[in-house]
Amino acid sequence: MPTAPEERPAAGPCRVTVTGEGPVLLDGPVEVALDDGTVVRSDRFAVALCTCRRSRTYPWCDTSHRRRTKR
Repeated sequence: MPTAPEERPAAGPCRVTVTGEGPVLLDGPVEVALDDGTVVRSDRFAVALCTCRRSRTYPWCDTSHRRRTKR
């Protein structure tokens, strides 16, 4: 009996790195299931997921969490 994609066991462990004041870093490629049911995919070797929801490219981090300083 085939399993649903979200229930499939991974081929190997996926490394997840939680940072203090920034994104969650994942070894890619990854698929992310969003609240509305859509699934987005990144084939990059490393992926930064936004945790602050300020990113214009959510769920991917665009460094919007960084404090802006005037020069």
